Amino acid sequence: MTGRLEGRSAVITGGASGLGRAIALRFAHEGAFVVVGDLRPDPVEGGEPIADLLGETGIFLAADASSADDVDRLVSTAVARCGRLDVMVCNAGVSGRWSKGLLETTDEDWDAIMAVNLRGVFLGTRRAVAEMVTQEPRDEVRGRVVIISSQQGMIGAPGHVAYAASKGGVVNFVHQVAVDFGPRGVLVNAVAPGKILTGNPAGMGEELLAYSRARTPFHRLGRPDDVAGAALFLASDDAGYVSGINLLVDGGWMAS
Repeated sequence: MTGRLEGRSAVITGGASGLGRAIALRFAHEGAFVVVGDLRPDPVEGGEPIADLLGETGIFLAADASSADDVDRLVSTAVARCGRLDVMVCNAGVSGRWSKGLLETTDEDWDAIMAVNLRGVFLGTRRAVAEMVTQEPRDEVRGRVVIISSQQGMIGAPGHVAYAASKGGVVNFVHQVAVDFGPRGVLVNAVAPGKILTGNPAGMGEELLAYSRARTPFHRLGRPDDVAGAALFLASDDAGYVSGINLLVDGGWMAS
């Protein structure tokens, strides 16, 4: 039985750790050749480098998602290896020390988040779509772009003004590109994770964990594989008529 991405190629930014790592491994398991770009080869949460886990099913390249040259190198590598680019996953994102409330956010904080979360998505999508529109269709689709947005792109999350703004921009960017390039055979969608546990959950703090559990109707919080499953659906032929959506993976948080 062949995998759902058998014979396909995929590029994943920010693929060494967390959600990107889970997506890369799931895609490879389903038959894709995966080109992973990230600033570091080893996961921030600990574990084996992604290249060791992928073996012959993929390759790791040191790459900054906010650099047009680096993004071009990722896509060019996939095309050189496989003859085409079937799936682009724009996953790289930052928040951390740069994500603050409005009055605490410096110019540098704003620029650091926008450089990766919004500019990086723009660069990755632009380079991927430019490649995809030159390709012959497979089952009427020339290529698929999957962008990792966030639940916070649809709500006002207290104290995270730049991050929320960047993810809100991503959501509307997906709508725009899906409309513009659907007629040319390119499907563009987003996955919006809710509270997903990566690394050591204790690092989130008991207060945030308790709040997240109370807000999530499902009986557990999310795992990276939950997001990987949604990304796989949007990257596969199963989503042959799905475009322009922002697919929530949040255990029902936004429904409550």
